[in-house]
Amino acid sequence: METLVEESISIREIRLEDAQAIQDIRVAISEEDAQVDFQKLVEQHVSEGNGKTSLVVETNGKVAGYMISTTLYAGFGIGKSGWIVSIGVHPDYMGQGLGLKLANRICDIYREKGVKSIYSSVIWDSIDVLSFFKKLGFTRSEFINLKKDL
Repeated sequence: METLVEESISIREIRLEDAQAIQDIRVAISEEDAQVDFQKLVEQHVSEGNGKTSLVVETNGKVAGYMISTTLYAGFGIGKSGWIVSIGVHPDYMGQGLGLKLANRICDIYREKGVKSIYSSVIWDSIDVLSFFKKLGFTRSEFINLKKDL
């Protein structure tokens, strides 16, 4: 695990050329994510832009983590809200607060946009992810996740 110097960390908006680094981060976290087309996900967030807030954190110019989120404007009985769609920090950089820095920046951006609530969906037994969101102050929401297998 690399130890980071605070000055070597920067957070910026996601760019199309970050897609491969994000794919590499996802595969390093879970081999199952090798099947996900992160190129397409990044393309959607970069090209559509409108309402999308997605960031990467770099260390010494290398993408070490990312957060992809979007804004919904009147979904399911709530007003304007932020939704964290995906987050990841490369295992080499975990435990150094990069995910927290990304999340805090996302919260600041949404606060400036007048968003009052941010949501995310987490698999119930993902203890590390649940712990991460709890550390950020997330609690259970009024939503129940629904699913239909096809």
